[in-house]
Order: sequence, then structure tokens, then C-alpha cells
Amino acid sequence: MSWGTELWDQFDSLDKHTQWGIDFLERYAKFVKERIEIEQNYAKQLRNLVKKYCPKRSSKDEEPRFTSCIAFFNILNELNDYAGQREVVAEEMAHRVYGELMRYAHDLKTERKMHLQEGRKAQQYLDMCWKQMDNSKKKFERECKEAEKAQQSYERLDNDTNATKADVEKAKQQLNLRTHMADENKNEYAAQLQNFNGEQHKHFYVVIPQIYKDSQMVVDSFKSGFEPPGDFPFEDYSQHIYRTISDGTISASKQESGKVDAKTTVGKAKGKLWLFGKKPKGPALEDFSHLPPEQRRKKLQQRIDELNRELQKESDQKEALNKMKDVYEKNPQMGDPGSLQPKLAETMNNIDRLRMEIHKNEAWLSEVEGKTGGRGDRRHSSDINHLVTQGRESPEGSYTDDANQEVRGPPQQHGHHSEFDDEFEDDDPLPAIGHCKAIYPFDGHNEGTLAMKEGEVLYIIEEDKGDGWTRARRQNGEEGYVPTSYIDVTLERNSKGAVTYI
Repeated sequence: MSWGTELWDQFDSLDKHTQWGIDFLERYAKFVKERIEIEQNYAKQLRNLVKKYCPKRSSKDEEPRFTSCIAFFNILNELNDYAGQREVVAEEMAHRVYGELMRYAHDLKTERKMHLQEGRKAQQYLDMCWKQMDNSKKKFERECKEAEKAQQSYERLDNDTNATKADVEKAKQQLNLRTHMADENKNEYAAQLQNFNGEQHKHFYVVIPQIYKDSQMVVDSFKSGFEPPGDFPFEDYSQHIYRTISDGTISASKQESGKVDAKTTVGKAKGKLWLFGKKPKGPALEDFSHLPPEQRRKKLQQRIDELNRELQKESDQKEALNKMKDVYEKNPQMGDPGSLQPKLAETMNNIDRLRMEIHKNEAWLSEVEGKTGGRGDRRHSSDINHLVTQGRESPEGSYTDDANQEVRGPPQQHGHHSEFDDEFEDDDPLPAIGHCKAIYPFDGHNEGTLAMKEGEVLYIIEEDKGDGWTRARRQNGEEGYVPTSYIDVTLERNSKGAVTYI
């Protein structure tokens, strides 16, 4: 997978990163400019010093004759030459370093502006395709409902013995008209859906990789580990309309424009909104296997670094105890060497335990790095075809107006609990700092998450820490994390740092 594909949902992060790079370059250019000024002032002061102490001679007869005078005169000449060298250094730095830095910074600003404009333009075009597809979908759904009403009216009149033949024929014509309009809107929706899926695939696999160009270190710092959204499924609202009218009705064949799945219903489309894996077997909380690959790798690496620091402290303590034991053995009056033996044994046990922990976590890290390396060769499964892009009416995807709204794996609790606490067994529950309303349903399959229905109101007990998740609580006390982009959040004004999200 290319760098641009891995950073498909990190537009705002790259915007800030590239601005930081330009600010750093300009700061270095300012440093060079100040050094040039220092070099120039230094050379000027050296020349003034030489001029002040250089002996004034009116004729050649006053040439220095004594060795001490000749030596001092040579020192002044060398100092004057050194001042000239500093002037050359300042001049070359101004021309070759400072000037090139300013030109390079200007080129970077221009290139960055162009790439950001291309990225926003590509996203706007994808948004436009989405709206066209969504409008055709809503129109198709509306026409199907009208056709169902016309069909029910026709069946009621057809079964009514008191209805006249004219009324039945009129209802039949109305049904034919509505089913014909539903057919046309169905074809239009299928065409718009096929066009949007094609443009979305082009956006994430062709356009964005061409815009995002940077080092692998930046990719490792910002990539979320999720795959780009897959194709939208076709939602067939016409499957409930009976095919009882022979002429002018919707064709009984299931042919549709483009590659669509007529068996996918509306309920199924709402069931899966994002790429969340099932809880794997084994010690999920200990090896972070419930997290996405990239987040799992970062958590394991962080734990290994902490264990290495603890191991280093224990090793230093062991070395200090051995030195103290040697001193006690050479000078018994200072202390008993045997008194240090229990502490030495405890330290050795701690070192062995930490080494085993490091080895175990390194094995998990090797496993996830192997899986992450091969992730680019795998295709989407049919279970994740319900993904859509953010920044529109629906939340599932990449782009948002806020870089903190990007959907990632659920956050980890800090302190002694480095992973999800299944039961949230706090003696004192966290106070509510606001409330939220669910804009979209969330199934909450992942451990530590909280399922919610569309329109459900929850209490907010912990704000989004920048990872795209907010901790919420139901009225019955059930707690968990929900995606921030799925809810409308309102924090209390009197809460510390409270902000109202619109």
C-alpha cells in the first residue's frame, strides 16, 4: 500500500505537519540571518581593534626593528586577515545559505498551497458525487413508497365488489404510472451509485496518493491503520412491490445498472458503519489485539520502552548493591554483606520478570508488524462494504472539519489500566460534564464501546482526547466509548474547558 493510501484519512494532520515543517525552515533561516549579522559585527569590531592598535608610521624609517614590535605587528596583520575571512564567511552565508533557504521556503509554501487546494478540490468533488447519489437514492425510495400506496389502493378497489370498473381501471393506471416512475428512479440511482463508487475508489487509491508525498516516518506517525472505505451497497426499495400487474409494471427481472447487490436491505445498511473487528480469542486486554494494527503496534512499542526503562533501573540498582557488598566485604566495620543478599535476590527476580515481559511483548510486536506489512495485499471483504466518507450527512469515513473527529480504535484508559476496563468498576462514577444525542446508530461490537440507537440521548463523562472517541453513560449507569463523529455533543458551560459542539 502506498503512503498516500495509508494516510487517506489524515488530511488535517498532514496540513498541520507541513505547516510545522515550513515554520521550522523559516526559524532556521532566521537563525542563519542572525549568525550572518554576528559575523559581520565581529569582523567590524576586529578591524576597529586592529586600527586602534596599529602603529602610525610617517616614513619607512619607522619600520619596527625590535623583535617584540615585529611580533605584535604580525599579530595585528593576522587579526586583520581573520576579520576579512569572517566577512567572506558572512557574505557566502548570505548568498549561498540564507538566500537559498528563503527561496526554498517560498517554493514549499507554493507547493503546499497547491497540494492542499488539490486535496480540498478532490474532496469537494467526491462530496458532490455523494450528494447526487444520495438524492437519487432518496427519490427512488420516495417513488417506491408511492408505488406501494398505489398498489394497495388498486388491490383494495379490485377486491371491493361495490367499486366500479372505471375506478379500478383508474387505480390500475395510477399504479402503472407509479411503478414506471419507480423503475426510472431505480435505474438513475443504480447509475449514480456506480459512478460514486468508482469516483470514491479513484479518490482514495489514485488522487490522494498523488497528493500525499512524504517520508515513511511521517506515515508511521499519522496513519490510523484502517483501510479506505469500500463500495456502497445498492438498497432496493422496490422489492416489496408485488409483480401482479402484467402491463406497465416494474419488470420482474432483477437486472440493474452497474454492479449492485439487490439483496441488501436498508436495515443491513445501517448495521455496519465502520471497520471494527470482533474481539479475538486469547488475552485481548494484555496484548492489545482488540485494537487496529497500527494502534496495537504503537501500544506494544510504548509498553516495551517502559519495560526497558524499568529493566535499566533494576540493573543499575543491582550494580550499586554489588558495589556496596564489595565495600562491606573489604571493610566489615562499615556493614554486614549478608544483609544485602535479600535485596539482591529481589532485584534479580525483578530483572528476570522484566526480561520475560519484554520477550513476550516483542513477540506480539513482531506478530503485528508482520500482519501490518501484509495488509496492503488484502482486499476488502463483503462485511465492510457499508463504509462512507465523513464530512457529509453521514459519519463513516475519513474527512471531517475537525482533525480530532477521525474515527480510530477506542482509546485506552490511562494510569494503572492501560486497556479497556470491561466493568468500569470505579468506586465513584465520573460526573456528567454534558450530554449528547446520537446522530447515527452504533452497534458497539468492540470491547469497551457503548452501543447506541439513532436519536438516543446519553450523558458525557469524558471528552474526546483527540483520538475520535467520547466516553458516555446511559441513565441506567452503563458506560463506554462512542465515536465522536456519530453524536452531537453539548458540554455544560460551568465545566472546566467546556466547549459546545455544533
